[in-house]
Amino acid sequence: MAYRKLGVDNKHRRSMLANLTKDLIMNESINTTETRAKEVRKSFDKMITYAKNGSLVSRRKILAFLQNDNVATKKVFELKDRFKERNGGYTTMLKLSERKGDDALMVILKLVD
Repeated sequence: MAYRKLGVDNKHRRSMLANLTKDLIMNESINTTETRAKEVRKSFDKMITYAKNGSLVSRRKILAFLQNDNVATKKVFELKDRFKERNGGYTTMLKLSERKGDDALMVILKLVD
């Protein structure tokens, strides 16, 4: 699978994506840069797909990715009922203006209704 490096090393990138995904799960909306949002979208789609499967292996994969956060894992399994009719596209991106310091394009990544 191809992924963006996001300007950081492997451990930092995995941790950052896990934390952004947890924030998206818990708050249902996050503000971040466009490239990070595209990566978080991929990982969130995987979490919902695993939750739809519902097996023990899927639950353990979600726990492992979310760094053993039981609260976020329970919330993923609550969200799967909301998306049971959808086959993907669980998030939407709303573009904002550029960030002042480095002109990075900022977006709001939120769950669809």
